[in-house]
Order: sequence, then C-alpha cells, then structure tokens
Amino acid sequence: MDSIFIVIPSYNEGEVLRDTVSSLQSLPYEIVVVDDGSKVDSRLMLAGLRVHYLRHPLNLGQGAALQTGMDYALEKGADAVIHFDADGQHDLNDIPTFLNALENGADVVLGSRFLRASDLEHVPKGKRLLLRGAKIINGIFTGIWLTDAHNGFRALNRKALEAIDLTENRMAHATEILSLIKAAKLKVQEVPVTIRYTEYSQAKGQKWTNSINILIDLILSKLF
Repeated sequence: MDSIFIVIPSYNEGEVLRDTVSSLQSLPYEIVVVDDGSKVDSRLMLAGLRVHYLRHPLNLGQGAALQTGMDYALEKGADAVIHFDADGQHDLNDIPTFLNALENGADVVLGSRFLRASDLEHVPKGKRLLLRGAKIINGIFTGIWLTDAHNGFRALNRKALEAIDLTENRMAHATEILSLIKAAKLKVQEVPVTIRYTEYSQAKGQKWTNSINILIDLILSKLF
C-alpha cells in the first residue's frame, strides 16, 4: 500500500483540531480534514499545515463527513484510508498496527478498547456500560459480534472503500458500516487501541440519551 489517507471528520473542534493535525504531520500519509459545517471555517485553524481540506456548507453528521473523505481519497487513488477522530482521543502510534493488519489480509480493521486490560482501565465506567449495550445492538442488527462498538478508529483497504457507501449520516453510521461489511463479505479484524479521554473529549462525546436516537435510526432504516 503506497497511498494512505487519514480522514478526520471535524465539527466545531477549534484549536484541538490543529493539535491533532499537527501531531500527524511527521507521518508519510495524506491527511484529509472534512469540516462538517463548523460555525467557524476550520481553514483558519489549519494555516501552514500539510492537509487536504474539504468543507460541507451545512452540518450533515459524522457519517456524511466520513463518506465525503472516503470518496475524495478514492478519487485520489488511495490504497487505504484510516478514520481518525479530531478531538485528540486516538494515538497515532497505533496506526502501524492497523496497516499491518491490512497488509496481512484484512479488508477492514477496527480498533477495540476491550482487548487489553491496560486500555480498558482508561475507559470511564459509565461509558463501558454504554459500549457493552451498543455491542449487543450492533450484533443483533448486523450479525457481526465485536468486543467494542462505536470506536471511530478504523482502517479500510481499497476493496472496502469501494464497497462501503454510508447513508446513515449521523452516529448510526457505525452500525451501518458493519452491515455493509457483512453484505460485501469483507474480512474484518479487531486490534487493540489506547483511547485518551480528556475533559474536552468527554464533554463533546456521545451522551447515553443519544443512544436512543441511534437505535431509532437503525429501526427506521430496517423498516424503510
């Protein structure tokens, strides 16, 4: 794989976005920021950095931002794409693990906070319960049973990029990806990742009440 793109969906991240993109500048990969209709144009935060900048005129949701980034990477000849959160939770040192798994035959590599005890220790107790519930919902709706659910750290090879076309614009896209993976018979592998929970990322993260909205979206998508 000669052409690797890191896709970063972003919405109102401010200076944290610049910190995240700055940390990736030393890597020999293309970095794509998809500004999902932030109130302040994120180009102001990214001045002087090596980055491809895309912007939605309106806030469409993380699923839409990821699809825009993947479409762009495919158009530019990407061999693989890595999904990377803008809020600084992901550790760039985990990226080689994802790429190694792709090189060894996986089509899609998903990060998991539940494969190592040392990673699980960093996950707040309330979030652990929410994630375990989400894991069951994902398994029921997709038939793919994982150790983690709604982990935004992923890697996809070109075969997977060509097979996946997200229509769930918001957070239900994490379950939709699994459904598309199964439909396309893609090879999936989980790898351990360390997630850094800061005050900022926890304040901006998903609330338990939003899981109800995700469930409703999934049910409606099945019905219609």
